Amino acid sequence: MKILLIGAGGVGIGLAASVASQGAEVSIFARDKTATAIKENGIKRCGLFTHYEIKDIPVYEKYSEIPKNTFDYIFIATKTTSNREVAENLNNHKEILKDTGKIIIFQNGFGNDEAYLEYFPEDKVFSARVITGFRRHKRHISEVTVYTEPILLGSLQHENPNSLKDIADMITASGIKCEITHEVDRYLWAKMIYNCALNPLGAILNVNYGKLTENEYSKEIMDKIIDEIFEVIKLSGYSTLWNSSKEYKDIFYSKLVPDTYEHFSSTHQDIQRKIRTEIESLNGKVIELGEKNNVDVSTNKIIYNLIKSIESDF
Repeated sequence: MKILLIGAGGVGIGLAASVASQGAEVSIFARDKTATAIKENGIKRCGLFTHYEIKDIPVYEKYSEIPKNTFDYIFIATKTTSNREVAENLNNHKEILKDTGKIIIFQNGFGNDEAYLEYFPEDKVFSARVITGFRRHKRHISEVTVYTEPILLGSLQHENPNSLKDIADMITASGIKCEITHEVDRYLWAKMIYNCALNPLGAILNVNYGKLTENEYSKEIMDKIIDEIFEVIKLSGYSTLWNSSKEYKDIFYSKLVPDTYEHFSSTHQDIQRKIRTEIESLNGKVIELGEKNNVDVSTNKIIYNLIKSIESDF
């Protein structure tokens, strides 16, 4: 099995090492210092679970360099801000993927498949729910920092995910449990609620997840964000794992946040590094669907505008 990874950050390096450790032939699209580091050192997965070090990983810095009709899967693990560019490049080099090949998107947010569906049929584009924590503390090394539930692979377009079972089995065999699901949309919305409530507010206030729950004012903001998202889910025709925002908030404050108390969000990390965040595919997607379905999403919009205001100084 041949896999091309696009997006050599913490998630991407971690996944690449996982499947390579189980015999997959992995190649990586990367540029500049990251490409150099992987060429010189290979890739490593450390932290929780088994540690792996994979040498001699092919690295491509231009799409034109990637061999044709080679890859069974393309893993997309870039920031969501790159989706338009990546989708257009893959469209211009469609021969990279075998006729039977699949694209799997390992990203935060909801609706990230839309950019790829403009160029590829629905039965080739799949999405993953990843809540395993990965941290890239060196350009070729990914540390598994948090694990709570399996990685889930499926289709937002209700295509059969059974063709992804080999990938799920390889990731599981590497030590990180992974499963296929016919309901990836429900799980992605569960992650969306969590990320939309915590990520931007933690970045704005410069605190970890746990601190947000210890302040009555930040709790009130998160409560309103969650309430709005549940209304958006309902009126957009989607569903998630909880029947009401109250039911979700009970587990959010008693279980989900305490389990990740010390975590600083990727949005916080992006702000600290002065790079664009993934706010468009998080609260921005909530706003898009809310406005389409006449839902009051004013709290999500305030949070979105604050993040965009911070970004405007970069």
